[in-house]
Amino acid sequence: MAEKSKRPRNFQSLILNTILVAFIFLMTILTKGKLLSLNSLSAIAFQIPLLGLLALAQMAPMLSGGIDLSIVSTANLSGIVMAMIMTKMSFSGNVLIAIVAGLIISALVGILNGFLISVVSVPAIIATLGTMIFIRGISLSITKGYVIAGFPKQFQFIGNGNILGIPVPFLIFVVSMILMIFLLNKTKYGLKLYMLGSNPIATLFSAVNNKTVVFRTHLLSSFFAGVASIVMISRFNAAQADYGESYLLLTVLACILGGISPSGGFGKVSGLFISVIVLQIIATGFNLLGFSSYLASALWGGILIFVILANRMLLKSE
Repeated sequence: MAEKSKRPRNFQSLILNTILVAFIFLMTILTKGKLLSLNSLSAIAFQIPLLGLLALAQMAPMLSGGIDLSIVSTANLSGIVMAMIMTKMSFSGNVLIAIVAGLIISALVGILNGFLISVVSVPAIIATLGTMIFIRGISLSITKGYVIAGFPKQFQFIGNGNILGIPVPFLIFVVSMILMIFLLNKTKYGLKLYMLGSNPIATLFSAVNNKTVVFRTHLLSSFFAGVASIVMISRFNAAQADYGESYLLLTVLACILGGISPSGGFGKVSGLFISVIVLQIIATGFNLLGFSSYLASALWGGILIFVILANRMLLKSE
């Protein structure tokens, strides 16, 4: 049985890698090599981190068998707080203070989500939906729908700068992935998270405090949302209550396409990373070809349906 359960997951990983290679090859031909030009690769490296960081934020709750609908709203509120500090308080060190304050705000949202889900026992989808609406209302009340813009150059460097030719946002994403890999594979928390997602009842009888694991998971999710916020507002040099709302469903798409089980218990950061690259390669290729971004979205959904159907067919054949 164990061998059978691994085969579909390995099969999905193989499909995903094949799709990545196929699309790189296809888009390179169709764009006459423009996809692999230095400018295109640099643009991809700048664009991947925001979706990637938000997908990491979504990955943690999904591994537990839940979901977090509030990650984008959390990122926006965190960004607004950072923006207000940097634009209203002009003193040395305000950038560092703003970043710390933004991460604290995102952590508070994680604490709220964790409390509602683990202590009050509200289903994750309902709790985070309520949190999402609540946070968005707060953000709109603070900004009144306006954009807060004009940040110090040292902060803009985070979203637009390079270190040794590598975009800073991409470096932040890589460090975040390494942190997530460490937490999932090298700590007791990671083992408990996978156990919880696989079988919460068995996990409970294994002397694991499920509530603590769920609480920490949503705290981790909000932390990555806060990091995504730093990249987002420094990249755009602005903060607003409704930035990046289209990313919410994309994070779920990236997670499932990357092999993270919607019911929890299985998923790797490597699969998530490949799925994010696939989505961005398609978007960049379509942009170079002058195709509609809506068509790219349709293709993303088509790829997801194809991978799911392929897995189902393999399961039935065993």
